[in-house]
Amino acid sequence: MLDFNQKLENYALLAVKIGVNIQPGQTLVVNADIVSAALVRLIVRQAYEAGAKLVKVNYSDEFVTRTRYDLAPSESFLEPPKWQADELEDLARGGAAFLTVISANPDLLNGVDASRIADHQKTAGQAMAPYREMLMANQVSWTGLAFPSASWAAKVFPDAAPEQQIELLWDAIFKAVRADQENPVQAWSVHLAGLKQRCELLNAKKYRKLHYTAPGTDLTIELPEGHIWCQAGAVNSRGMSFLANIPTEEVFTAPLKTGANGTVRSTKPLSYGGNIIDRFSLTLENGKVTDFTAEVGQEALASLLAMDEGAAYFGEVALVPFHSPISESGILYYTTLYDENASCHLALGASYAFTLQDGINMSKEQLVDKGMNQSLTHVDFMMGSPEMNIDGIADDGSTDPIFRNGDWA
Repeated sequence: MLDFNQKLENYALLAVKIGVNIQPGQTLVVNADIVSAALVRLIVRQAYEAGAKLVKVNYSDEFVTRTRYDLAPSESFLEPPKWQADELEDLARGGAAFLTVISANPDLLNGVDASRIADHQKTAGQAMAPYREMLMANQVSWTGLAFPSASWAAKVFPDAAPEQQIELLWDAIFKAVRADQENPVQAWSVHLAGLKQRCELLNAKKYRKLHYTAPGTDLTIELPEGHIWCQAGAVNSRGMSFLANIPTEEVFTAPLKTGANGTVRSTKPLSYGGNIIDRFSLTLENGKVTDFTAEVGQEALASLLAMDEGAAYFGEVALVPFHSPISESGILYYTTLYDENASCHLALGASYAFTLQDGINMSKEQLVDKGMNQSLTHVDFMMGSPEMNIDGIADDGSTDPIFRNGDWA
């Protein structure tokens, strides 16, 4: 049985060795909330011990963030953060790796004027577009992981005593990321090999369409010619392996932008822009969302879909069995980093260039010609359930069962 400090050391080791896989002479950029300083300090030490040239830490503070939304003038949210975007783009072009530690309160911006949130997301998205495109084409190594804050833990475990909430969330995180194991790096190697094998099986099938059926969902999604099923273990443009999400349980690819038709219903809450969107349904025709409803967060969902032209189309199709470790924990995390690994999900917004054959070498215009969606946003939402069936449809119209009752068939 490992003690807390050893698990935390293992977590930092995974972040550096498996997540961004820092190389000698490389720069690491860490973006984190100030509450995660204990983990960040271990990551910094691990990175320098691995040979990093520089570890640059950018701290945020949810109190500062909320205060800005409450008190700053409206024009503040229309001002693009060009200084920040230029720095990140410059670091990325220089071969830096990027690590994000997520700790945010899912309800951080609850009650804030939705137009302020939308203005900030749009202007920031436009400024950050070149940097994000480099990440989405795997030109650099990047990863995301979580650190429990008091506000997040209280949301996840509202019935526990306050002094127990963070402890419970830590236990869940350590188990999900395999930091509670004696050799977590080896455990991840075995896990990623299994996901790779699943991708190879799907890539061999070359399905033309996927048909989803579940309560509230009857959706057909066409896949572009040359699509590639991937998992979060990836290789950057310099040939270095990295893991984009810690944890991860998914295999995913890109849909054809204009190829989604039918209705899909969410199965877990979506934390978006500091607000919760829940129990929502989307209707699509020729790939575009033409109608939507949400019992919680209707305004936030409308804002997301109106971000730009591509925000109303899908950019990712991801498969996760219901009987997977995070799903079986029974915990609702209220953050996509975890909840997307407990459920099949789709993403509104941009497609990943690497999910198309030779996509990382294509221009934006070439990707569009191949049917890949472009957008300033990429937001995953969960729609899998133990009742979900998925069929793969080949070019000749024949079908194969891919999922039955929420699990691989």
